[in-house]
Order: sequence, then C-alpha cells, then structure tokens
Amino acid sequence: MRISSTFGMNTMPLNGSNKIVVIGGGAAGMMAAGTAAELGASVTLVEKNGRLGKKLLITGKGRCNVTNDCAWQDVLRNVPTNPRFLYSAMAAFPPEKTQMFFESLGCALKTERGNRVFPVSDRSQSVLDALERYLKQTGVRIAAAEVVEIAAKDGRVTGVKTSRGPIPADAVILATGGCSYPLTGSTGDGYRFAAALGHTVVKPMGSLVPLVERGHDCARMQGLALKNVAVRLYGSSGKLLYEDFGELLFTHFGLSGPVILSASAHLPRGAEQGRLLIDLKPALDERTLDQRIVRDFSAAPNRSLENCLSGLLPRSMIPVMLSRCGLDGGMQVNAVTKQQRRTLLEHLKCFPVEIACKAPVEEAIVTSGGVKVSEVDPGTMASKRVDGLYFAGEILDVDAYTGGFNLQIAWATGRCAGRAAAGR
Repeated sequence: MRISSTFGMNTMPLNGSNKIVVIGGGAAGMMAAGTAAELGASVTLVEKNGRLGKKLLITGKGRCNVTNDCAWQDVLRNVPTNPRFLYSAMAAFPPEKTQMFFESLGCALKTERGNRVFPVSDRSQSVLDALERYLKQTGVRIAAAEVVEIAAKDGRVTGVKTSRGPIPADAVILATGGCSYPLTGSTGDGYRFAAALGHTVVKPMGSLVPLVERGHDCARMQGLALKNVAVRLYGSSGKLLYEDFGELLFTHFGLSGPVILSASAHLPRGAEQGRLLIDLKPALDERTLDQRIVRDFSAAPNRSLENCLSGLLPRSMIPVMLSRCGLDGGMQVNAVTKQQRRTLLEHLKCFPVEIACKAPVEEAIVTSGGVKVSEVDPGTMASKRVDGLYFAGEILDVDAYTGGFNLQIAWATGRCAGRAAAGR
C-alpha cells in the first residue's frame, strides 16, 4: 500500500469516537491501528516511509516468519529480556490467534522445522497484503508524514506534531520500532519521543546480530559458508550460554549466519565477549573421524598435507586450520605424527573463535533495549508516566530468539495497545 500524501484515506473519522494516532507503520503499528479501529475508534496511522511494512518485507529472508506454532508460555521461554512483562498480552493473543487472524484475512500459512510459521506463498508480501486489507476494512486513515513531537499537556497527550501539521488525539500509540535496519525507517525516533515525555530508555543494543572476532582468521575465510555445523557459545566467565546446529558464514569482521544470529541473543548485556567453538564434523565422533583421517592419509601417503585435507575441509579454511594446528602444509602425510594427527582432530571437532563483541546495533535484526517496561502497564501497554500514551512492539525493552517469537511479540503488544487505547 503506497501511502497517500494526505491525512484522509479509506474513511472519514467517526463523529464522537475516540481519536487515536498510531506512530509507525510496521508490524506492531499496523496491528494496533487495525485493532483500535475495529473497536470503533477513529484511527490515524502515521508513517514516514513511502509505504507500510518496509522492515516486515525483509524479515525471514523475504519469507516472513509470522509466528511460532507453540503455546504462549513457550513464547515467553524464548524471550530472554523481561518475559514476565509480556504475560498478559501473550495470553490474550497467543500464536494460535495470530494464525487465525492471518488466515481469516486470506493469508494461508504453513508450519516448518522448529514450529516456524510462514505464508504458504513464501513471500512476506502476502503478510503485508493481509495487514493492509485489515487496515482498509477497519477504516484506518493513513498519513504520509514524519512525526516530530508528541504533544502533551497537564500530564496527558493531546496529539502529535508532524511535518505536515498537527493531528489532535485522545491517545497515541508509539510503535516506531528500535534502531536496527535504519534504512527501513527504524532510526530510534521513538526513544526520543518517549524520553521527552519522561520515560527511561534502556540503552539499545543489537540482538540477533553478527559477532565480531577478536583476531583476523575469519577475514581470511571471508565468504565461506558452512552448513550442518554445531556451535557452542561460552561467556567470558566460561559458562555455556548456547549450543545449536545449523549454518554460519565467515565475514570480513567475524561471523554471521542463522546459528550465529541466534547465539548472539544469548550474550548478556554488558558482557559481550565470549568464545565460540565450532564442531566442523558433528556427525562423526572422535574415533570415527580419526579413522577417516587415517584412511585419507593412507590412500595417498606421498601427498602433501594441504592437498590431502581438501577432502575434509573447504579450500579457504585449510591454511587457517594448518596455522591453528602448527602444521606445515607442504609436509607429506606419511610424516604426520600421531600427536599431530590428534591436534588436527581436536581442531576439527572444536574450532575456536574468540568473540570481541557484537556487531553494531544497526546491523541487528532485532533491538534489545528500549522503553523501560516497569514504566508501562503490562495489561494495557499504557504509559505510567503520561495519560493516553501507549507502546507496542520493538520500542519496548523486550526481545526474543529467532523462530517467529519477535513478530509474535509485535502482534500481541500491538493488539493489547490497540484494544486498550480504543476502550479509553
């Protein structure tokens, strides 16, 4: 849906109805706006981008992992930051209702590995189309403008000031997202609006973000993608934080890929350093892998070690592996000692990468941090500081692991805020 350049679109305001302005046309904002309008409020959705759902379109590699097909309690188990705050909202609008909601709007869904729910079309556009139909059906007015300030008087909101003029309101729902992917419009504006009204903003940082290596070995393997590897992430204290199996990518600064993004969410705030151990051959135990190495060496005893390793490792990884093991790639394999073979085996099963920090928040899929949840009513998403102000989605200091859980937070908090604002 391309946004109209005027404030009026779809329907005229309902005389005498509660006037609500929703700031932000992302997942949470669209859900909040449609919910409030469905309950009879006169709703204006303000979006500064040229279209709605810009970030939604790139989620899940363009497929949009809508939610996770699990109980709402399981969603909370996948929320490392302030899960108890989401108890009421998630219980009221669990994944089951999310799926029913989109199916009712003509967006057929399917469930894949890990209970991840996607549109049958495998296109994020199908999800956005459903939300746009919802906004049109409920009569939400859409304004193409940039909000510059939330107006308030005597402790309550009175509307918003935009680049195209003021919009009066009885309630304002702030759903501007975090500050990840700033090119999609998530530039942290909402934090500024919230702070100006007296809210505390927990410093935003990346969650579901690439990891920066302390060293340069990853850069030597830049562009190399590894599938079906097992990883274990340890914190700076040596505590195991996360383990999983999947795909990763070596980059010029460190590591990325699905399993790395998931791992990053487990690094605690203020302690981002750690150690990642990669099992390059998780399907083989040490005894079986050793037998494989001996068999390869015996098949060509006069070959160089570097050439012989091509059957075990990608070409770009071999020089790094040899350096890590202190081995000369030019030596013949029949000269490799049992101890040297043991060292090679250990590195194949446990390839360490020292983690310096997370990549900048701008490169994150999801932002951790945001409006302090102790200043927000968990049952309504209403501000405890300013009457008539509500929050929804990533602007709140809540975030989850991968698997559709973050979008489920957006749907549940958007639904909660829209319902509460409309019922004022």
